[in-house]
Amino acid sequence: MKILVVGGGGREHAIIRKLMESPENPQLFCAPGNGGISSDAVCVPIKATEVDKMVEFATQNAIDYAVVAPDDPLVLGMVDALAEVGIPAFGPNKAAAILEGSKVFSKNLMKKYNIPTAGYETFSDASKAAKFIKSNTAYPIVIKADGLALGKGVLICETERDALDAIKSIMMDGQFGKSGNSIVIEEFLTGPEVSVLSFTDGETVVPMVSSMDHKRALDGDNGLNTGGMGTIAPNPYYTKEIADECMEKVFKPTIEAMKSEGRPFKGCLYFGLMLTPNGVKVIEYNCRFGDPETQVVLPLLESDLLTIMRATTDGTLTPDMVKFKDGCAACVVLASGGYPQKYETGKAIHGLIAGQLEDDDAIIYHAGTQLAEDDTVLVTSGGRVLGVTAVAESLLAAVEAAYAASEKINFEGMHKRTDIGQRALSAVEE
Repeated sequence: MKILVVGGGGREHAIIRKLMESPENPQLFCAPGNGGISSDAVCVPIKATEVDKMVEFATQNAIDYAVVAPDDPLVLGMVDALAEVGIPAFGPNKAAAILEGSKVFSKNLMKKYNIPTAGYETFSDASKAAKFIKSNTAYPIVIKADGLALGKGVLICETERDALDAIKSIMMDGQFGKSGNSIVIEEFLTGPEVSVLSFTDGETVVPMVSSMDHKRALDGDNGLNTGGMGTIAPNPYYTKEIADECMEKVFKPTIEAMKSEGRPFKGCLYFGLMLTPNGVKVIEYNCRFGDPETQVVLPLLESDLLTIMRATTDGTLTPDMVKFKDGCAACVVLASGGYPQKYETGKAIHGLIAGQLEDDDAIIYHAGTQLAEDDTVLVTSGGRVLGVTAVAESLLAAVEAAYAASEKINFEGMHKRTDIGQRALSAVEE
């Protein structure tokens, strides 16, 4: 069986490593992939957003199944384009991917179907948005670009000046391009954050093990927002009682709402949740696996990922198909110095053999790596370079193992947070 995984980061590497465990022993392709992924799959130099070229490659190479992992190609309709040539794919079609593709759509959906979320207003006129801000008295306040913005389209504003600057930057200066033509202004929520990925075939929704992301670049949740500097799973704040509440008030209602709107959602639906003093509220939806959440969730999956994915496509998903092992996982991201702002690439990575550590159970997921010209040395090629994931019986043991493994890897300017999992460990101790 030939499988094409679309994308080229740590999330895609985690998906590929799990698909490698399938009893069907599939032949794996990844487009565009990266240097580390090339040890596990055949990498194809096609950008994830090049829909026509991707479909052409899949057709010419008799791909049996595709996994469209990033948000951009899903929102562009890659799943639809593959279906038109008879190639089934994991992921939502274009109509359903709008759940992430437009924050205005998702907020209005939640309001219409009484799914708990932050209070908000939407604007497509900068002057009206500014007028609303001038009448606002509660800070901080959150301003979000409507469309996709590489995970950077959410601004937390502490003052009226910050908010007015954010509106100008997004709507008038075009910081995020067309994604900022409309914005959402919403109340600032407080409480522990939880990420819950779920499998769904449009009817049945099966949550995966919960996780906790660490978005800020520096220790103590300081510094700029990034794509994620590390994750742990499961999230200790996400109790069985809260999970039951989420299934009743968020997960099932969202799947039913999308079906009612004529946009049945198939694939992986990511729920970004805040456990507020007033109950669970949805911060955001993503229409795909999160990154780096996938790097701690999939290592804990006992079931065959390929079987589950095909069931979401075929409409045959059942809860008993999805089983997770006991234990915990932790992922520490090794980033280029200066990320998420200006950083240098092309730095040689030391300590790995064929992309992995020798004599260490930790898994190394490659996000921003490429092979140097002689195809023997791995060098950095992005902001987030590697994700070092360890699985253990306890969260403390998983965190310690991930950090111990990360010490065996180095490249010039390497940066990592030293406190991944500390907040979760504090919750466990409580």
